[in-house]
Amino acid sequence: MHVLFEDEGELRAGTVRATAPASLQVETTTGRRVKVRAASVLLHFDDPSPLQLLERARADSEAIDIDFLWQCAPREEFAAGDLAREYHGRDPAATETAAILLRLHASPVYFHRRGKGRFRPAPPEILEAALAGIARRRRQEEERERMSAELVAGALPAAIAAAGIDLLVDPDRNSIEWKALEQAARECRTTPLRLMLERGAIASPWHWHVESFLRKAYPRGTGFSIALPAPPAHDERLPLAPAPAFSIDDSDTTEIDDAFSVAATAGGWRLGIHIAAPAIALARDHPVDGEARARMSTLYAPGMKVTMLPPAWIDAFSLVAGRTVPVVSLYFDVEGDALVPGSWSTRLERVAIAANLRHDRLDSLVTEEGLDAGGEGLPFGSELARLWRLSGSLQRGREAVRGRPEPRGRVDTTFRVQGEGPAARVELVARRRDAPLDRIVSELMILANCRWGAWLDELGLAGIFRSQSQGRVRMATVAGPHEGLGVSHYAWCTSPLRRYADLVNQRQILAALAGTAPAMRAREADLYAALSAFDATYASLGQFQERMERYWCLRWLVQEERSRGTATVVRGDLVRLDDAPLYVRLGGEGWERGRRMEIAWEEPDLVELSLFARCLRLLEDAAPANLPEDEGEGEETPVAAVAAAEGAAGPA
Repeated sequence: MHVLFEDEGELRAGTVRATAPASLQVETTTGRRVKVRAASVLLHFDDPSPLQLLERARADSEAIDIDFLWQCAPREEFAAGDLAREYHGRDPAATETAAILLRLHASPVYFHRRGKGRFRPAPPEILEAALAGIARRRRQEEERERMSAELVAGALPAAIAAAGIDLLVDPDRNSIEWKALEQAARECRTTPLRLMLERGAIASPWHWHVESFLRKAYPRGTGFSIALPAPPAHDERLPLAPAPAFSIDDSDTTEIDDAFSVAATAGGWRLGIHIAAPAIALARDHPVDGEARARMSTLYAPGMKVTMLPPAWIDAFSLVAGRTVPVVSLYFDVEGDALVPGSWSTRLERVAIAANLRHDRLDSLVTEEGLDAGGEGLPFGSELARLWRLSGSLQRGREAVRGRPEPRGRVDTTFRVQGEGPAARVELVARRRDAPLDRIVSELMILANCRWGAWLDELGLAGIFRSQSQGRVRMATVAGPHEGLGVSHYAWCTSPLRRYADLVNQRQILAALAGTAPAMRAREADLYAALSAFDATYASLGQFQERMERYWCLRWLVQEERSRGTATVVRGDLVRLDDAPLYVRLGGEGWERGRRMEIAWEEPDLVELSLFARCLRLLEDAAPANLPEDEGEGEETPVAAVAAAEGAAGPA
């Protein structure tokens, strides 16, 4: 005796070798013996053989019109044998019953299984919807195959062109466009990104790096809503600062947050550090504050900037020459080159901005020697000379706490990009990070952020503090020492036009000045949320800036048709090009730190931002360079970190 049975959803046939009350031992057509439950047997037959039955039934089942079979079937549940009898108009042979069973099993859209050899036809409305879905998927599959074939052939399908970069930034992996792209990339033995670039769906590597980041970082776009309220007029009732102030920034700076004043006193002079005060008009529930909190920081990258605040608000509060603007001022009395202990005070006032001094115009003129001689002939020369001597005193005090001097000789690079995208040209301009004007701004920013951070902590007010311990920098709602700077407290307070943490802290400072309830309280969930979001966003923006600086370095090599140059070993096999701030790994065991060499490289990969280079020869006639101690070590050092963070020498 032979049986047709169901095994793991498949219909199989075999010869019965032994029986039991609830099971059979069956030898299948492949010669394997299996145990089959009696309930799984759908048909008993003696003729033909199991293999012949399956072969004939499969051939016969393919000839059965499934639509006709569905129309013939009872509307209620039925047995497959009954439908076979109805279909043939007589008692069916085993092969005919098996053919009906195979056809029913293979057509779950038309017939729903209801148990051992039993089925029920799908209701008309459900069948219609299912068939429509099958037809739609078939059309999609055909469309996928067509688009994939076009991509492989070198064409760009319209649907993929319309999706553009979004297809890669936030891919719907179930979409036919993505599946077609993935299939074509696999056939072309490349990546979906490179295939999109080759076919012109993404204009260039520059567009990929920029647009992919902007879509994630600014999902609502980089513009501001025109419905945002305009900044209010400044309060003329605020007292006027006794001395005019001047700022020190690059020529490209538009968000001028800080300025300085120097006024003579009976025993010496008074230093004024004046910080733009947007917080006087931006309460935490203000619509513009909502925009600022969504962005958390101004984005800087070579050739581009996305501001945290709307342009009108920046213009209203920026410390632009010729204006009198509201500021939060921090004053210190100075005798000789040192601060008078306990002489500091904080005020909310207005200050007249006398000038905006610019690094790129003055760095070559403002030298250490000139400032040591009194600054004669320089704009605000006597004031700068006093600030220079004070900054030296402040630096020496911090170095004593740090236990080591700050690194000198660091060279930074300004990227000047003319044009946009693949047609743009870039100029790399080297400049000393610890130039006198940089040192002045950095030391005064450290002083202000340290003093205000300590004040908030002394008053028991919440804030967003920045600390460093054992080389690890962290943001927190409680104050802690910053070992890298050599200060006991540090809170970013001096860039409220471009950093949300500074705006939060400025609100707390204003509340302390007014004696009112602070905008945020300690252990408030919203404060922790703001800190966490700021920390993550600030790190993300910094990584993007670094990525774009690397991109423009590689573009500069292509632009200048460079294929070899000199480099200095930073650590192991990591070297830094001498003509560009570009780090490259050469592979191998590495060389002595500071060793100079000549290297050669292949065409840069502007997609992966990689450069394959090799050492040609060591420059034996060149002594190892004296690198700054933190070069390549990832440490946040005072001048480098503070000057960059405050925009003292970076793009703004």
